[in-house]
Amino acid sequence: MERFGIHRSLEPPGVLPHQADRLNTSLPLKDDEVLIDVDLINVDSASWQQIRESTDGDVKAIVARILEIVREHGKLQNPVTGSGGMLVGTVVALGTHRVEPAIGTRIASLVSLAVTPLVLDEIVALDSGSERVKVKGTAILFGSSPYVEVPDDLPDHTVLSVLDVCGAPAWMARLAKPGMNVVVLGAGGKSGLLSVAQALRSVGPSGRVLGLCYPPPTTSVVEHLGAEAAAVDCTDPGAVIECVTEIFEGATADLVFVCANVPGCEGAAVLACSDEGRIVFFSMATSFVAAALTAEGMGKSCEMTIGNGYVPGHAELALNLVRDEPALAARLAG
Repeated sequence: MERFGIHRSLEPPGVLPHQADRLNTSLPLKDDEVLIDVDLINVDSASWQQIRESTDGDVKAIVARILEIVREHGKLQNPVTGSGGMLVGTVVALGTHRVEPAIGTRIASLVSLAVTPLVLDEIVALDSGSERVKVKGTAILFGSSPYVEVPDDLPDHTVLSVLDVCGAPAWMARLAKPGMNVVVLGAGGKSGLLSVAQALRSVGPSGRVLGLCYPPPTTSVVEHLGAEAAAVDCTDPGAVIECVTEIFEGATADLVFVCANVPGCEGAAVLACSDEGRIVFFSMATSFVAAALTAEGMGKSCEMTIGNGYVPGHAELALNLVRDEPALAARLAG
């Protein structure tokens, strides 16, 4: 069970790290663990939105809240959203059974900070307009924790942004097929833009991709990628279905991706999806109870999928999208 980090769960003991209220961050390392000297973290979008709103965007208050969460829980797991983020840092020590990654390797974690033992000594720099935070601290990865070496052909902040949400385009690559109508809710954010870029590749010229964004200026990048775009409040089911059916000339979507970082988008997703279509809820702001009950109440038989953030090969797929799309790279670097 050490491979999955259960030994690090303090309160309550014996549960998976995600379920624990507090993790043990102490040394020495167990046999399969890796110690990381952390210098960058990317807070999950839903968590960042909640923290920023609850602090009125005050930088000092945001810093204090992040440090408080990590100090109390031994990990960065927002108690309100339940979500975390990911990190970039350098390997400084290995457990006795580990031979890689080599000490000195710069890596990005592909597992949530909600399950990662973390100590933050200092927040070095934070901009309330960005989820990326410069820090000084340490983290422990388990034997089961996926990671990737940080590529040297892209800026660190771009890599951090991409890898935080790289599961989204990987799911799109799995599910989007030629000729499909695809709708992405929250298309102006990181996961939304990557999903749109992959959808365009997957559906081909016979399909259509519609990105729904808010506020209106966020539609420009979606359009630059080559998709159709509209500014609409994705928490308003009536406005969303009216927009989708107007653009798709009476039709709905074969595939709906929910990437919005605000709660309350479940109804819009269900309405926008055809009866036998599929919805992927990639947003951590999703209420899965609301999604299920809404579909049931509307008599919709669409299949609903939780967007697991880990898909084999997802990191390289997402990074290649950014390498191939200048507009996408510019937006994620901002």
